[in-house]
This record gives sequence, structure tokens and C-alpha cells, in this order.
Amino acid sequence: MYNIKLSSFRHCKSLFFLLLINFSTFIAKAADYKPKQEYYQLKVYHFKDSIQEKRLDTYFQAALLPALHKAGIAKVGVLKAIANDTTTDKLVYILITLKSPEQLEKLSRQLESDATYQLAAKDYIDATYQNPCYTRIESIILKAFPLAPELEIPALKASMNERVYELRSYESATEKLFHNKVQMFNEGGEITLFKRLNFNAVFYATVINGSHMPNLMYMTSFENKEARDMHWKSFSADPEWKKLSALPEYQHNVSHIDITFLRPTSYSDF
Repeated sequence: MYNIKLSSFRHCKSLFFLLLINFSTFIAKAADYKPKQEYYQLKVYHFKDSIQEKRLDTYFQAALLPALHKAGIAKVGVLKAIANDTTTDKLVYILITLKSPEQLEKLSRQLESDATYQLAAKDYIDATYQNPCYTRIESIILKAFPLAPELEIPALKASMNERVYELRSYESATEKLFHNKVQMFNEGGEITLFKRLNFNAVFYATVINGSHMPNLMYMTSFENKEARDMHWKSFSADPEWKKLSALPEYQHNVSHIDITFLRPTSYSDF
């Protein structure tokens, strides 16, 4: 009886240490894990009036978003330029998260073979030359920054019609200066500064296919316009930013900035 109990104890002890070693290995690997950098497609629809806007809203809400969700893309942003009320060239942005650029081609085939999507999108697909749903479409392909590898859903409490999303595009004069600005965001600490000041960034990414290269784009979000202005005031006055922006190695790495203020639609995923 004693030998059996002793043998069992030794077996359990060995099993315990084996489990402990495996658990320690798992913890070490988990600590080293880095999420794979996502890709994004940012589609910009230009439209001219409320009629086209209504048709686009119907297409996005009833056809495109359900089809993208069905295809496994859970986070799709649909945001309209706040300036639409006062401009003739009106804009709506669709932000689609991708695991790889190849997924975009696969997605196109999925939509073509999705009978439910094809039926729901009939007005959009079969729009005539004389009566299109939009005036032009742009498509920008981006890759997430190493230190911001995944899209973040902003933690905002305000209603959708009060929120302000700020999309910024930073162009550089040369590829070398562009890579310098990307480094400034990542290893230089600019992303960390935005996080500390609670800018609720949605993404930071390099444009790998677009019409204004070399450039990067990022999107921050706020409860309202007043909150946006207060955040940027704090950013400009922050000692860390003053020190970072004054470093000789980061001078003149941006040649042009475009800023677009956006507001999510009621059916947007974020």
C-alpha cells in the first residue's frame, strides 16, 4: 500500500512540474506575441445631392455592410464629411478592415456570388449612365503601423450625430522623409503620446496604394468638436510633444497635411 501511494505521489509530482513548465512556456510565448498588422481599404464616395446620398445610405446599410459582416469583416466604418452641408463635392468614407491585400480580391468574388447581396444592391449595381448613385469613387489601401497593428473601436459615449472623427493625411517630400515620419509615430513615441492624451485613435497606417504618396493616414475620435479642440490644445502644449517635435532628426518630414472631419452614420459599426 505504501509503495503504491509513494509511486502515485511521485507521478503526480512529475505531472505537476511538467504542467508548470508548459504553463511557463505558454506565458513566455504570450508575452512575446505581437498581433499581425492589419490592412485597410478606405473607399471615398463622392456624391452631389441628397438623392444620391439616400441611395448610397440604402446600399451601404441594406446591402454592403450585411455582406461584409457575412464575409467575416466585423468592423466597418461608414462616415460622412461634416462639411457636406456646405460643399458641392460631398464625401462618404467606408473603412474596411482586411487581414491581407489578397482578401480584397477574394471579397470581390464573394460579393459577386452572394445572391442576397446582389438582390439588395440592385439599385446600386444597375444604376444607369443618366442616374448614377455617385460621381466618383477613390480607393486607398493602407497597412497598420507596427505599434498600432489593429483597428481600435473608440470608447465614446456621445451619440453618433455628436461625435467627431478626424482623418489626417500626412504627405512627405521624399520616401526617406516619409519613413522618418513613420518612425517618429512608432519608435519616436508619437503614438504613445496620443494614447496618453486619450485621443481615441481608430487607426494609424501607411498608405501602400493611393494618389498622394508617400503618405500616412490616421484617424482620431472625440465626443464632439469642443472635445477635439481641447485635446489638440493639450497636445500642442505638452512638454513631451515640444521635445519630440524639436529634435533635429524629425525636422521637415511632413510637406502637406489634409484634415477631414467626419461623423459616423447611425448604422456604422463604430
